[in-house]
Amino acid sequence: MKARIKFRKYGVMRFIGHLDVMRFFQKAMRRAGIPIAFTGGYSPHMIMSFAQPLGVGVTSDGEYLDIELKEETDCKEAVRRLNEVMVEGIEVTDFVRIPDDKKSSGMTIVAAASYLVTLLESAKSADVTKELPDSWKAKAEAFLGQESIVVLKKTKRSEAKTDIRPMIYQMNLKPEGIYLFLAAGSEQNLKPDLVMEAFMGFLGEDFKSVPFHYHRIDVYARQPGGKNKFAPLNELKETKE
Repeated sequence: MKARIKFRKYGVMRFIGHLDVMRFFQKAMRRAGIPIAFTGGYSPHMIMSFAQPLGVGVTSDGEYLDIELKEETDCKEAVRRLNEVMVEGIEVTDFVRIPDDKKSSGMTIVAAASYLVTLLESAKSADVTKELPDSWKAKAEAFLGQESIVVLKKTKRSEAKTDIRPMIYQMNLKPEGIYLFLAAGSEQNLKPDLVMEAFMGFLGEDFKSVPFHYHRIDVYARQPGGKNKFAPLNELKETKE
């Protein structure tokens, strides 16, 4: 049986990096008595993979972890047992059975992610926000109206000029903040801070002097029947529970 775990990451846990989160879940599986499967060989390890690791400092309501189990497990019971051993700042919200084929793995099917970007009073706290300037709404429409938005995109190995406009699926200014729906995954991947840096440059503002907080709402896969049809990863479950 293969399963997909959806969890939240909030509070001080946003400062914990991906490798430490992975080690935490390895210990949590043991403590919760989840019958997770191991690889073979001289150095066996738990069979688990994260769909789209989160950057340090970003909170989220939509993180995903795929695991393989040695035996059938009740999904609701697994959620309860895992949350009993969770620390403050991580909460399991869903546990669903997924197809056994490799094409259904979270790492493979991720195609988009949604974010809420809030404007902060100060970079010292992510909890104290302020309203967006009224002028930003019209500016956002003009920003998206550009045929191309070329930025310097850096990776660990290189940096190159990239047109990010095709990777911005939505950008809406709401009372609570800026909603972004962006390309994500192995084919195309756009981080929200790069979008905001480009937007601040368009406004003529110094990006480094404007404090933002980034919250990932969910992660999505493409659905059959249309290029722009997406579904959260936990909705792509096996029909037989």
